[in-house]
Amino acid sequence: MKVLMVCLGNICRSPLAEGILTAKARAAGLSWQIDSAGTGGYHIGEPPHSLSQKVAAIHGIDISSQRCRQFRAADMNEFDRIYVMDSDNYQEVKRISGDLWNPDKVVLILNELMPGTNDTVPDPWYGTEKDYHHVFGLLSDACDRIIEKYHTV
Repeated sequence: MKVLMVCLGNICRSPLAEGILTAKARAAGLSWQIDSAGTGGYHIGEPPHSLSQKVAAIHGIDISSQRCRQFRAADMNEFDRIYVMDSDNYQEVKRISGDLWNPDKVVLILNELMPGTNDTVPDPWYGTEKDYHHVFGLLSDACDRIIEKYHTV
């Protein structure tokens, strides 16, 4: 199973989601490949936001070696599931994918918890550490559901 987590800048939400799902997959004995990307190219090559790293570390997850990258059309073929954080990310993944677009692979991540609601994982970029903890909790719950749903894949 190859999973890609996508947000706008690949600096706050998707690095957290990658780290959380990686830790949960390993704990479940799954050899999944998990990555993250952003629809924008604002932070290419940078590590995740310091508060994303701090909140992950509080939960025993080290995301400091991750580096931001931009989503590319080829990702549509490379990954089995692509989880986006909000509807803008969904539309940008669709646009960037062009002819490779496959709507069966792309899901708003919170729809794993609350199907059909199309709820957004809030972007904590301009927020406080509390906002990063809130995002971590949402993503952790969604990743639990992903593990439960696809553990045999």
